[in-house]
Amino acid sequence: MPIIEPIPLESLPPRSKEIIETGMADGLYATPIPLQVFAYRSQILESTHAKRTARGGGTLLGGRILELLRIRSAQLGECQPCMQSRKHDSITDDDVACLVGEDRGDLDAQERMALRFLDLLSADHHAIDADFYRKLSEVFTTAQIVELGFACAEMMGLHRFIHTLDVFGSEAPVLPYSPDQVDTKRRAGEPAGASP
Repeated sequence: MPIIEPIPLESLPPRSKEIIETGMADGLYATPIPLQVFAYRSQILESTHAKRTARGGGTLLGGRILELLRIRSAQLGECQPCMQSRKHDSITDDDVACLVGEDRGDLDAQERMALRFLDLLSADHHAIDADFYRKLSEVFTTAQIVELGFACAEMMGLHRFIHTLDVFGSEAPVLPYSPDQVDTKRRAGEPAGASP
């Protein structure tokens, strides 16, 4: 059981339940568990789903690069559900295998540079200096570089958060499900259990 107990499917608000059921049926998600946790804040579940369904649409980087970045980010963040899923038809097992090592010879120049950017942003962001941006500009436009930065930052943070939830954990949840915890807030200094 995750650290935060997922909201039981039968207890989800109708829109949250619809998002999860539709996303699972469409193959957008490998497991509903993180989504059942995100549903504690309906707006976050809604925006996460909107981003997932739009992935590749309107992007300057392309769906394949975004998917390679998503999988690599999941590997770096040790996000098991995301490492296991594939959201773009072009991604092969060979593509995924080359994400782990330094030799990414089977990938094109944009894919290699995008993955290098993600790796550095994750492990040594100080190494992303003026020279590195010059190298990025050899294969990407400025607009693509900005999109790359935002995409990597969002993915890394989300994958690391999902990892902390211990989605496939076997211990009892630290924060058990309670309907009064959905879409609510506690004011500073207010004790747990107090009415909002």
